[in-house]
Amino acid sequence: MKKVAFYTLGCKLNYSESSSIGRMFEQKGYQKVEFNESPDIFIINTCSVTENADKKCRKIVREAQKINSDGYVAIIGCYAQLKPQEISEIPGVDTVLGAAEKFRLVELIDTFEKTPSGQPAQILASHIDDAVDYHISYSLNDRTRTFLKVQDGCDYPCAYCTIPLARGKSRSDTIANIVKAANEIAARDVKEIVLTGVNIGDFGLHGGERTETFLDLVKALDEVEGILRFRISSIEPNLLTDEIIEFVAQSKRFAHHFHIPLQSGSNKVLGLMKRRYKRELYTERVEKIKALMPDCCIGVDVIVGHPGETQEYFNESYQFLNELDVSYLHVFTYSERENTSALAIRPIIPKSERAERSKMLHILSEKKKRHFYEEQIGKTGVVLFEDEIQNGQMLGFTGNYVRVAVKYDPLLINETKEIRYDHLNDAGLMEVLELEEEVLHH
Repeated sequence: MKKVAFYTLGCKLNYSESSSIGRMFEQKGYQKVEFNESPDIFIINTCSVTENADKKCRKIVREAQKINSDGYVAIIGCYAQLKPQEISEIPGVDTVLGAAEKFRLVELIDTFEKTPSGQPAQILASHIDDAVDYHISYSLNDRTRTFLKVQDGCDYPCAYCTIPLARGKSRSDTIANIVKAANEIAARDVKEIVLTGVNIGDFGLHGGERTETFLDLVKALDEVEGILRFRISSIEPNLLTDEIIEFVAQSKRFAHHFHIPLQSGSNKVLGLMKRRYKRELYTERVEKIKALMPDCCIGVDVIVGHPGETQEYFNESYQFLNELDVSYLHVFTYSERENTSALAIRPIIPKSERAERSKMLHILSEKKKRHFYEEQIGKTGVVLFEDEIQNGQMLGFTGNYVRVAVKYDPLLINETKEIRYDHLNDAGLMEVLELEEEVLHH
């Protein structure tokens, strides 16, 4: 039995796809093992979001060669689609597969031969316009939570982003197929499903035509038995409608947690970024959510140092975020990407200034998060405990994304408990000292 191992970089979407491709290998008779267990085949799923994609890929390939110099190395993912020639010249790489080919890896692998030393790897990477098929994917890395892909690709030409070039046009599976997958996941005793995709609010496009909507999907998934809760990973503010917010507020299974990309709190910079909204719309979304769900956790993506973000515009963005009733920030430092329109925008922000702005927003994020947690003290919530230990305590998340720490008890793993928020510990976690005796099974 040949052994195969995966190393995944980047987003939840990549993890869901690696997991699904791994199950395809297992169904064909391969044994899926850890990266350091001398596999016969190494599959590296790459990301293009960070500027260090090349360095990370090279480092993992070198590590694979140390573990098994005879192992076959295949590279897939966004970086593989964007720069297949560059990757093919990395010593130790045997094949590079693009977006339209990666899900065929299991059927092609038997025809591949190890690349002779000094020769470039073979490339199987079609033009991104050929990536039109949809492959449903979900991760099964642990029993507690799974990432379920509901949408792929993106039709938004944001100035800083290469994802449309790496993943192709927006496309989705049918609601019927996604509900079927959710039921399969529920049968594995997974309690939480995180819906993921490139632009999930754009769900419902099949062959370029919209036949279903994200609201339709949310309503259908809310009826799936056996799942404690669904969590929406990230949704564009212009696609987060009042109807979606209103449904989540009264739903049986959807968590009171939204992650909504903002990218900048300056309308001028939003225009330079080619975003499809202004900050006033973002404020409306936040106010609507908080009016219906005061306990709701709201996360925000922000990019600092984008070309054209002068000090004045950054200050404007910082002030907007400071006054916004949100719970935490995901801060990204802008990095240049080939074939993006942002490269033509001026002024270019020095990297030292980008780093300073990032530091300021990270500090603001910690303040926001602590304030949100402190608002919960004295209230109750239902926590789903994970197999994660920190300083002798086990951790879990509530529906509204409060991370809770309690005394370790192995019987609590993948179980839910209703708790009363007690106090914050030194690590900024919500600490609960007393639990109800009976575990709540859902």
